[in-house]
Amino acid sequence: MTAGTRSYLVTGGVGFIGSHLCQALLEGRDERITCNELVILDDFNDFYDPRIKEAHLKVLTETARSVGTPLHLYRVDIRDRAALEPIFERHAPGLRQGGIVHLAARAGVRPSLSEPALYLSTNVDGTFNLVDLARRHDIQKFVFASSSSVYGDNPDQVPFREDQDVNHPISPYAATKIMGENLLYSYVHLYQMQIVALRFFTVYGPGQRPDLAIHKFTRLISEGKTIPVFGDGSTRRDYTYIDDIIQGVLAAVHYDKTLFEVMNLGESQTTSLSELISHLEEAVGKKAIIDRQPLQPGDVPITYACIDKARNLLNYRPVVPVSQGIPRFVAWYKAHQNALSATL
Repeated sequence: MTAGTRSYLVTGGVGFIGSHLCQALLEGRDERITCNELVILDDFNDFYDPRIKEAHLKVLTETARSVGTPLHLYRVDIRDRAALEPIFERHAPGLRQGGIVHLAARAGVRPSLSEPALYLSTNVDGTFNLVDLARRHDIQKFVFASSSSVYGDNPDQVPFREDQDVNHPISPYAATKIMGENLLYSYVHLYQMQIVALRFFTVYGPGQRPDLAIHKFTRLISEGKTIPVFGDGSTRRDYTYIDDIIQGVLAAVHYDKTLFEVMNLGESQTTSLSELISHLEEAVGKKAIIDRQPLQPGDVPITYACIDKARNLLNYRPVVPVSQGIPRFVAWYKAHQNALSATL
C-alpha cells in the first residue's frame, strides 16, 4: 500500500445498497470523496440467491479495472472476529484516511420473528466486531446503516424525527438496529470516533433484493400470478429510490462537523400499498391478481421520514418520487428478466 492511500471498506458491499454505493465510490460520483482502494466484505449467505451478488461483483470488478482502483473482496462473516482481524491489519493505514460504511446485516422484519438469535448475533455482535476493530486500528470514520423500523408503531407521531423515543421496538430486527445505534454512540463517547447512523426508509430500485415487495410484485404481476397483500392496502411507506439513498450515504461519508449523528434518509413522501400496486400495474402493463391476507406481526401502518436534519447537515435532496422510480425499476426488471428468472 502506498503512502497517502485513501481506502473505504464497505460491508455487505455486493448486496443491493452496497453494490450501488461501491459503484458510486469507484466512479467518484461525489467529487469530495477520493477512493484509492475499495475493500468489500460480504458473506454471500443464502438469504437470497448468491448468484445475484456474484453478478453485482462482476460489474464492480469491471468498473474497478476500468478506473484503475484496486478492489479487494473478502468472503467473510462479520461475526467471525478472527477472520476480520487480518483484513483490518492489512488495510488499516488506508482506512484511517478513508473510513468504513457498515451495511451488512440480516435484514427484514418478518424473517427476524422466526430467527431472532441469528439477527442478534449478526446485527449486534457483527457491528461490535467492526467498530471495535476500527477503534483498535484508529479508524475514525464509521457510517452505519440503521432502519426506519426503529420507530415502531407510532402513526400519531409522523413524520418520524430522529429525536423521537425509539425504546419500544416491535420486532427483533428493529431492536438490533437500536442496539447498534446505542453501541456506536458509546464508542463515540469513549473514543471520540466519528460516526453517522443513517435510518433508511424502504429503499428500492434496480438490483433490489427479490424478496422485497416492489421486486416480488413486479415479477408476480408480470407472470400473471397472485400477489400477497397483507391488510386492506392502506398501509403507507416512505419509498426511497436507491440513487437518493446513495447521495445521502456519500454525504455522510464526507460529513465531519460533529462526532455522532443519527439521520433519516427517506423521500419524505408516503405511498399506500394500494397506490404502489397501481403504479406497478401501469408500469408493467398488467392488472394485479390480489390475494388478501391478514396483517403480519411486526408490520406498522406507516413509515414517514422527516428529513430536515439530513437536509441541513448533509444537503440531502431526494429527487426521485415513486411516480418516476417505479417505472425506472420496472424498465430495469424487464431488461434483466431472463437472467433474474434463472435465479428465482
